[in-house]
Amino acid sequence: MTYQIDLSGRVAFVTGASSGLGASFAKTLARAGAGVVLAARRVERLKTLRAEIEAEGGDAHVVALDVTDTASIASAVAHAETEMGTIDILVNNSGVGQSQKLVDVSPDDYDFVMDTNTRGAFFVAQAVAKRMIARSRGTAPGTFTGGRIVNIASAAGLRAFGQLGVYAMSKAAVIHMTRSMALEWGRYGINVNAICPGYIDTEINHHQWQTEAGRKLVDMLPRKRVGKPEDLDAVLMMLCANESHFVNGAVISADDGFGI
Repeated sequence: MTYQIDLSGRVAFVTGASSGLGASFAKTLARAGAGVVLAARRVERLKTLRAEIEAEGGDAHVVALDVTDTASIASAVAHAETEMGTIDILVNNSGVGQSQKLVDVSPDDYDFVMDTNTRGAFFVAQAVAKRMIARSRGTAPGTFTGGRIVNIASAAGLRAFGQLGVYAMSKAAVIHMTRSMALEWGRYGINVNAICPGYIDTEINHHQWQTEAGRKLVDMLPRKRVGKPEDLDAVLMMLCANESHFVNGAVISADDGFGI
């Protein structure tokens, strides 16, 4: 028996799409037939990604987005819907990390992480959900077919990590935020879920795995390996599928068993 998830006719808005997991998520959704809105601050990187998606026969549009600026969020979401149509799927992926001891965290360090990972994720989801809710109520144009919001949290949001305290706090907040949104917005046909990735090899951290500290970390993992962005494809596609209408408020670990 074969099973294929078809997102043709859907519009997916992906934040933090200029690199790493965001770029991978955007390609995966486009290959499944979704029209993809690529959102991030580094617009030139987004244009390169758009060209790659279009070369594969996909449909993508670029919008500038700074998730720490609510005016930027409102503008990006409005522009996306003007250019691509109503947003059916949000992959709330923008995030930053910072490694330091808690006693060394300054107010600026704290705000840098929290403003992007928690505050930014909240207001992006809110902006998209308001439009989904309006369509559900029949007060905005568009045929409502059920919305999907996928918040990208982290394994660090489920357990304590050394020197990643503020980052872990920000992602723990995203996990609770996901459950609260699922509870409040589920009545409008909006399913809100979270993915908690473990250690994934991306262009941002690739060098780390070649260092002595990185190799020691890998040796501590259950199967002594780090994941690849495509290792998250299956869970992402399941949560974005039209058929996943009964999955709401789920927090799914994709960490190769690290959290056990």
